Amino acid sequence: MQKTYMQSHTKVEREWHLIDLSDHIVGRIATKIAGILIGKHKPTYTPHVDGGDYVVVINAEKLKLTRNKNVKKLYRWHTGYPGGLKERNFNEMMAKHPEEVIRRAVINMLPKNRTRKNRMARLKIYVGDKHNHQSQLKKVN
Repeated sequence: MQKTYMQSHTKVEREWHLIDLSDHIVGRIATKIAGILIGKHKPTYTPHVDGGDYVVVINAEKLKLTRNKNVKKLYRWHTGYPGGLKERNFNEMMAKHPEEVIRRAVINMLPKNRTRKNRMARLKIYVGDKHNHQSQLKKVN
């Protein structure tokens, strides 16, 4: 009788992936990034083990939405003070904090459990095409 392989957290080998967001749709690329952070692309995927990889995202300011969602989509948060509900639409958010758009999309696609914080720590988002992780990316290629 053959046993099923079960990955251990001590034997996780992490790789680095570079994703260019030029002319990509927010939701479609966020699902791919979330899958890489979880580790579902690996044959050693185990649900209870955080076996995902690192993801370096560049050109966060070049994201797009379909149809006219760039005006309709709202990002809301509360400051903690009375009457402190703030909101911005997609165009305003891209003008001020384009990296926050992809960060929020990915964090909402990850499972809501104790591994989410560690998975988001492996996501590196940059505006423009310059990043500090070239040496890690060369090891993979």
